[in-house]
Amino acid sequence: MTSDTKRSLIKLAGWSALAATAALVGCGKKEEAPAAAPAAAAPAEPAKPEPLKIAFAYVGQVGDGGWTFAHDNGRKALEKEFGDKIATSFVEKVPEAADAERVFRDMVGQGNKLIFGTTFGYMEPMLKVAADSKDVKFEHATGYKQADNMRTYDSRTYEGAYMAGVIAGGMTKSNTLGVVGSIPIPEVIRNINSFTLGAQSVNPKIKTKVVWVNEWFNPPKETEAAQSLINGGADVLFQNTDSSAVLQTAGKAKKYAFGWDSDMSAYSPEAHLASAVINWGPYYIKATRDALEGSWKGNEGSWWGVKEGAIDLVSISDKVPAELKDKVEKVKAGLKDGSFAIWKGPIVGSDGKEVLAKDAVADDKFLGGIKFYVKGVEGKVPGDK
Repeated sequence: MTSDTKRSLIKLAGWSALAATAALVGCGKKEEAPAAAPAAAAPAEPAKPEPLKIAFAYVGQVGDGGWTFAHDNGRKALEKEFGDKIATSFVEKVPEAADAERVFRDMVGQGNKLIFGTTFGYMEPMLKVAADSKDVKFEHATGYKQADNMRTYDSRTYEGAYMAGVIAGGMTKSNTLGVVGSIPIPEVIRNINSFTLGAQSVNPKIKTKVVWVNEWFNPPKETEAAQSLINGGADVLFQNTDSSAVLQTAGKAKKYAFGWDSDMSAYSPEAHLASAVINWGPYYIKATRDALEGSWKGNEGSWWGVKEGAIDLVSISDKVPAELKDKVEKVKAGLKDGSFAIWKGPIVGSDGKEVLAKDAVADDKFLGGIKFYVKGVEGKVPGDK
């Protein structure tokens, strides 16, 4: 074999080995890229707190146009203020009787932690349930008994009654006013007296007649009472009942009347002089905020009026002269800044005896215990001997 031939064989063997190596590399497993590190998990959102469950017990129906309607407007104000932080519910037409206790216990059983009872007659049933439900907060309207987990709240409705009286005293032609009373408790008697005092502030000749129906809401009875007052010479009517029946009766007889607790101007525009209204929203918002923030305390009572935005006289008719409207505005401003007191002596009872000395201003204890008529109100308070 020649040397050239030998070199050719060696070269051929080299190329063959290189090709074999290349083939092995081509058929081998491809090297994988390292796996990406797992993404960090997003932090879990904190659990949303459960809404505070709030329940309302109403003595009337939400469509009564008066007392219960005003409370339900306050409930709606709560929902608007706090949104999904709260969940509200209500039971209407709860009687002021033993059945109220069952309703309150049911509200507790449904997980409500703040319960409002919106009429005087719920006091004892609510107090009893509160004693058995220490983890629930109870609020009682117009009452006076309290506990560690129960407090009271009220509105100075007598301020609205007085302002209505100012208009009534200037609008009457017979000098005789009529009032349809619900139940003869101090709250209602105080309103009748304040209405009369307001009327007498512009017309000292005023006399007030009262017919009691002994119910908060009974339109047929309210209608009958209103008609009897008209038959007795009253040409301007006032009420401390919950429906619009008195105002509507006045309209049919072509007399004047007022709305009570809520704006009733739409029910009988021709008879409506003004509406003495309650705005429960400010107090309900405060009470709920107290509960949410942990500052709620029992054994307390609140009594709010014009000063706190809880009482007003609204929708005053164009039939009311400007001088009477001005008088109302002055009274309202005085109540708001504390410069005017409705119950300031001398004030005399219907029996002729002085009940408040000259320049003396009644305190809340005095106002809370009124069981007499002032001079000018005819008859006797039911039950008074």
